[in-house]
Formats: sequence, structure tokens, C-alpha cells
Amino acid sequence: MKLLPYLETNRLEAGCDEVGRGCLCGPVVAAAVILPPDYANELINDSKKLNKKNREELVQEIQSRAIAWAIAEASVLEIDEINILNASFLAMSRAVEALTTPPEHLLIDGNRFRSTLELPYDCIIKGDGKFASIAAASILAKVYRDKMMAEYAMEYPGYGWERNAGYPTKEHRKGIHQFGITPHHRRSFKLLPDQLELEF
Repeated sequence: MKLLPYLETNRLEAGCDEVGRGCLCGPVVAAAVILPPDYANELINDSKKLNKKNREELVQEIQSRAIAWAIAEASVLEIDEINILNASFLAMSRAVEALTTPPEHLLIDGNRFRSTLELPYDCIIKGDGKFASIAAASILAKVYRDKMMAEYAMEYPGYGWERNAGYPTKEHRKGIHQFGITPHHRRSFKLLPDQLELEF
């Protein structure tokens, strides 16, 4: 399905998305992207539907063609302090604030959003599969975060972050069981099941 270029014509819209909400470690990362109204690239889609090579190739394309783009984070400490949902909103707000061209309207991936930004917005469920700007934001955020987790993996081997990006895979849980938690782990998350029934 071809993604829509905008929700409303003649309006500067920024698509916003985040990645890493379901991870056990690392920051939550968000991106905001304003695309030209006539921009079209059939390869741009929800980042989860693209392979790693496609995503990485599209990053340069998005960054060079966008009117403005920005990537921002909310840290592990912030996640533990204000919870993952509020940290996701915070990361998205930071990305919007970092845009060099201020948008007139936000397209937010998901079903809710809270922010101190004084900007109108629409929440769009599965928006990364409907609007090109949200899909572009999801690609930028995912590639940025995956690279960050691969770098963390060199510092803390044994958790498989270069493969699982911090998501709760069997390999990651096994690493927590064997080596304990790292400064990158979210202490407010349930890092291991009560009954550790993993088939190692």
C-alpha cells in the first residue's frame, strides 16, 4: 500500500515515532520528520517491515530530502522515573523541539500523546504503515537505536544486544541470568520472569 504524503494539504506536518518501548534496556528513541508535500519513495514503509540493509540505505535518503528531521532520546533513568509511556512522549517532544523548521501540525504514531508542546496533533494507530513522514521517523529512530545498542554490546557482551537491540529475547534473558544487570538496564522493568523457565 502506498503511504500518504500528508493528512491535510498546505500544512507543514511532522511525522513522529519512537522505538524501544518494549526493550529491557537502553533509552527510548524518537524521531520527527517533515517531508516535502511532493515527496514519494515506494521503499519507505514501517521500519519493522523493512530489512536492515533497506533501513540503513533509506536513512541518508530521508535526511537529504526532508525539509527537517531530528532524533532524540529519553534515558534509562528517565524511563525508570516517569515510566516508559511518559518517556516515549518526552522523547517525541524533544525530537519535535529539535526540528530546524517548526511544524504546524504533528502526526503521532499510536493512540495517545501528551506533551507541553503547544502544537495541534493527530494520533494515528499504525501510522507508520499509513503516512510517509511517520514511516520515515520510524526508520531514523530504529537505525539510530540499533547502532547504539550494537555499540553498547561491545562494552557489555553476553546479552546479544547487537542482535536483539535490548528486546526480551531468550538470549538477552539468559545474559541477565548469567551476568546480572548493567547500567543500561531499566530497573523499573521485570527483567526476568518469577519462575525462570528458560530452555538454555
